[in-house]
Amino acid sequence: MIKTATVRARIEPSLKEEVEQLFKQLGLTTTEAINLFYRQVKLRHGLPFNVVIPNKATERAFKDTDVKKILVRCENPDDMFDKLGI
Repeated sequence: MIKTATVRARIEPSLKEEVEQLFKQLGLTTTEAINLFYRQVKLRHGLPFNVVIPNKATERAFKDTDVKKILVRCENPDDMFDKLGI
């Protein structure tokens, strides 16, 4: 199929650079990633991921971990499961 449509978007330069490096690691060009996203939206009739607003507890956890507050360090998966009580 001939591709003739163009998508243009403004994006924060540092975000663009970081994401394009991830695409490169995945073996994708930006164009291929956009096409993949569009195809998934078409297949699912919506976004291919959940879009949610974090609740207060999640927001607090994000802020705490950003400043390295209330972190639990684990030696290995077994240690993590023990600390979680699982």
